Amino acid sequence: MHLQLIDWLIIAFTLFICFFPALFFGKRAGKSTSEFFVSGRSVPWWLAGLSMVATTFSSDTPNLVTDIVRRQGVAGNWVWWAFVLTGVATVFFYARLWRRSNVMTDLEFYEIRYSGKAASFVRGFRSVYLGLFFNCMIMATVNLAACKIAAILFGLERWQTLLAVGMLNVIFATHSGLWGVLVIDMIQFFIKMTAVIAAAYFAINLPQVGGLSGLVEKVSAMKGPGGLNYLDVLPDFTNNWDMAIAVFIMPIAVQWWAVWYPGAEPGGGSYIAQRMLASKSEKDSLGAVLFFNIAHYVLRPWPWILVGLASLIIYPELSDIQNAFPNLDPTLLGHDIAYPAMLKFLPVGFIGLMVGGLIAANSSTILTHLNWGASYLVHDFYRRFIRKNEDERHYVSAGRVTTIILFVVSSAFVFLLDTAKDAFDIILQVGAGTGLLYLVRWFWWRVNAWSEVAAMVSSFAISLVLLILSKNGIHFNTHTALLITIAFTTFCWILTAYLAPPTDKQVLISFYKKVRPFGPGWKHIREEVGEQADEKSAENIPLALLGWLSGCTAIWSSLFTVGNFLYGRMNYAFPLLAVFIVSGLALLYVMNKLWGNTKIPHTL
Repeated sequence: MHLQLIDWLIIAFTLFICFFPALFFGKRAGKSTSEFFVSGRSVPWWLAGLSMVATTFSSDTPNLVTDIVRRQGVAGNWVWWAFVLTGVATVFFYARLWRRSNVMTDLEFYEIRYSGKAASFVRGFRSVYLGLFFNCMIMATVNLAACKIAAILFGLERWQTLLAVGMLNVIFATHSGLWGVLVIDMIQFFIKMTAVIAAAYFAINLPQVGGLSGLVEKVSAMKGPGGLNYLDVLPDFTNNWDMAIAVFIMPIAVQWWAVWYPGAEPGGGSYIAQRMLASKSEKDSLGAVLFFNIAHYVLRPWPWILVGLASLIIYPELSDIQNAFPNLDPTLLGHDIAYPAMLKFLPVGFIGLMVGGLIAANSSTILTHLNWGASYLVHDFYRRFIRKNEDERHYVSAGRVTTIILFVVSSAFVFLLDTAKDAFDIILQVGAGTGLLYLVRWFWWRVNAWSEVAAMVSSFAISLVLLILSKNGIHFNTHTALLITIAFTTFCWILTAYLAPPTDKQVLISFYKKVRPFGPGWKHIREEVGEQADEKSAENIPLALLGWLSGCTAIWSSLFTVGNFLYGRMNYAFPLLAVFIVSGLALLYVMNKLWGNTKIPHTL
């Protein structure tokens, strides 16, 4: 593609308004690790929520959704839509618990919840495992998408793209800390949404597509593998049972609570926990997570989906993309590259906006992961186990050096991956089986540090065994392998909870007094403290469950209301709209009953 002068000017202006404000936070970020990693715990709900949304909207996200749509249809997106259950559960059951813990990172949680050497081991091991290996894998998927986009737009090699985004992101991540990341995220979110909506508008109005009606008519006439109807928002339960299990039943029944995935962790974690911990109050942490889930699942998906569907008309086969871009590196060819391939149809000016938006999308995610990963490696490993008594400026400097190292390592990982969907599946498989532990540990005193060790070791071990079996001709499909991993891991950590030495009673009492977890799982500790069941607790479990149910229903119904209006299927759109109104009112009722005295901001 050839960008005109106006495109380059728009790109330059976009980068200026995104990154220039962050320069003013360098001095503040350098004061202490609290400022550098959690913004001094003074972030309002709307900024924390916008940052969560922007972080999960990376340069690989449109590519991933396009990949899913082209291979599994719109219904394939249930592999991540199912995480609505996780996100809304965090709102009603976990957000305020995280904020009360007052830790700097979610890994610091281990040493206030557990006791002994096992607690220290879990904190140290996960700081390296998540902060280095897992974090670099995620950044590699984001930068792989950037490489594919740059290859289509500019014909750049992988190393050239990595050098360009690396210089931009590392400079700002090391300079401005989390405050700068939050401000950049806020501005980038609006730029990215404008860009992807424009991309969807021009894609569906191509002569070959013929507007929304033409899109629906032409895609309806197409059939994918197994008679797949690309437009359906639910899989075919009669003629394609295997796909229905893989993309709907497994995610809804098992995946949401059993799998650890960044941004959708059972019970909250990683950079979602970081934003909650950075919020200035409990009510701000609650409002941030609620706003994030509404924006994440309702505002963003359809512009990506429409481009993915249009790409089926323009590029029915991967060979069509290769023919359209003959100089494209064949190793980058995959269904996920169809999204950047569609950008060639953007008019002058909008190409510049899209390029600026994609750079913003890449930066918002990479900046967060660099800051989050550095917080683990510095605060939870280096400061905790290697250099314990240095001043704050020393640890801030260590954080800046670690940020550079993280980007270099993640760049090396880029050369090991092929598509965004492959990386998504790897991350899900490695994190399988541990999710239930992260939900239960807040509400059952018997869960101990050795349970965490057992979950990590067993999950990795069974994944390794399944890989070895696969190499030797014994294959399991994806959902069977996931179930085996979950069952084995869950059995191991529950058995360990009963057989391993329990957490020291004084640590449990201290944790209970600080965090105030509710429910019957802490009855034993409440009796030690001398309290009656749920005394001093403002939590209302039945009402919280109603909030969880109404929140999930409101998000899904609004998501599909939008989709059916776009399809022109009014016989589905209006009933779904009615469901959204009822569930939305129920959600507001629950929020007022639970948090009326704390003035939680209404985000609906």
